[in-house]
Amino acid sequence: MKDKEVELLIKKELIREEIYLDLIPSENYASQDVLDASGSVFTNKYAEGYPKKRYYPGVEVVDELEELCIERAKKVFNCNFANVQALSGSTANLAIYLALLRPGDRIVSMNLNHGGHLSHGAHVSVTGKFYNIFHYGVDEKTEMIDYDKVKEICLITKPKLIVAGASNYSRKINWKKFKAIADLVGAYLVADISHISALVVTNLHPNPFPYADVVMTTMQKQIRGARGAIILSNNEEIAKKIDNAVFPGIQGGPQENIIAGKAVTLFEVMQPFFKTYCKNMLANNKALCDEFIKAGYHVISGGTDNHLFCVDVFSKVKYTSDIVEKWLQDAHILANKNTIPFEKNSPRTPSGIRMGSPAGTTRGLKVEDFQNIGKWMVKIINSKGDEKVINEIKVKVLELLKKHPIYKDKISNFDPFEIDSLNEYDAKK
Repeated sequence: MKDKEVELLIKKELIREEIYLDLIPSENYASQDVLDASGSVFTNKYAEGYPKKRYYPGVEVVDELEELCIERAKKVFNCNFANVQALSGSTANLAIYLALLRPGDRIVSMNLNHGGHLSHGAHVSVTGKFYNIFHYGVDEKTEMIDYDKVKEICLITKPKLIVAGASNYSRKINWKKFKAIADLVGAYLVADISHISALVVTNLHPNPFPYADVVMTTMQKQIRGARGAIILSNNEEIAKKIDNAVFPGIQGGPQENIIAGKAVTLFEVMQPFFKTYCKNMLANNKALCDEFIKAGYHVISGGTDNHLFCVDVFSKVKYTSDIVEKWLQDAHILANKNTIPFEKNSPRTPSGIRMGSPAGTTRGLKVEDFQNIGKWMVKIINSKGDEKVINEIKVKVLELLKKHPIYKDKISNFDPFEIDSLNEYDAKK
C-alpha cells in the first residue's frame, strides 16, 4: 500500500484484535473470504435502484450479485422477500418505520435500559424524534419480559407497530405472544433479531416467522459477516413498501462490495460447521455466565439462553461499570459497560457489564477456556482493580490468545504478541 499511514493503522488494528480477548456480544471476526469480497472491485460500481430496475448502465454483474444475495437470504431465513441493501441495523429499522408508519404514529418497543436498542425509539435517536414511542420492559423480580404488561401498554396506547427484539436481553423471546398482542391492537409486528440471527437460522432460538410482519438483522454480530443489514418479510405488499423506503426513501446507491460480503456470509451460514459454531457459542456463554453466578454476582434474569448476559457489578463491589470496564481492558479483556433494568446510576457510569461468547467462539475457545476467563474476570473485579492482579491475569490472557490467532495468514510474517500494548507498538514503529 502506498499510503503508509493507513497501512500502519490497519496493521495496528490487526495487532489490537489479536492481543485482546473480545467479549463484546455485538462484535465478531469476519472470515478472510468475507473481507476479500467486501474490499473487492464491486466497490467501484454505482447501482442506484434494484436488479433489473437500475438508473445506470453497466449493472449486469451487480444485478447477478444482488440477486444471488437475495436468494441466499430468502433460503437461509425461509422467507419470500429480502432487501439486502440496508447499510446498518439502525438505517434498516428507520426504513421499516418509514415503510409502515407516518411521522407521529405510535410505536411500542423495549426500554433501552431494560435491553432495547437506540433505533427502537430512544429519545436521542431520530426514531424517537419522528414517532410517538411507548416502552415496555422486564418484570422487576424475574428481569424477563412481562408479556402481560406489554399487552396492557398496547391496549392503552394502541400502537401501529410493535418492536420485539433487543441488544441486551439474555432470554428467549416469545414471538407468538407478541403476535397475539399485535393482532389484538391491530399493529404490525417487527422482529429485530440482529443479536440472535445465527441462533434463529440454526433452530437454536424460536423463529420470528411466521409471526412477524417484518424481520431485520445485521450481518456482523453472531452471524459474523459483512457489516450491514437485511430486511425480510413474507408479505408482498409490505415488501414493496420496504424496497421503496430503503431506496429512494433513505439511501442512494447501495454498497455492492458489502452486498458481496453479505452473500459470502450467507454462503458460510449454509455450511455444516456453522451450526457447530452456534452450539459452541451457547455452551461457552453459559460456562462464562455460571462463573459469575458461582461467585455471587447478580446476573440479570438469573442466567442466559443465548450468546450474551449482563452482570450487575455495582451491587457487589460498589464501583460503576465504566471503572470495571477499564480494569478488564488493562488485562486485555474487552466487555462493555451497560445499564441494567431499573438502573440507579447514569448511562455513562452504569451498574452493568455486558459480555458474550461470539468472537471468542469464532477464535476457537472452548468451554474450559471460558470457565477460566470467568474466574479471571471475577478475580480482577473482586480485587477492585488491583494492579498486580490485573498484570497477572493479562499474562494468562495473552498466553491463551496466542494459541488461538484470528488471522494466521495475516500475522505469518510477524508476531503481534511481541507487543502487548499499542502504545509500545507506536514507540517501536
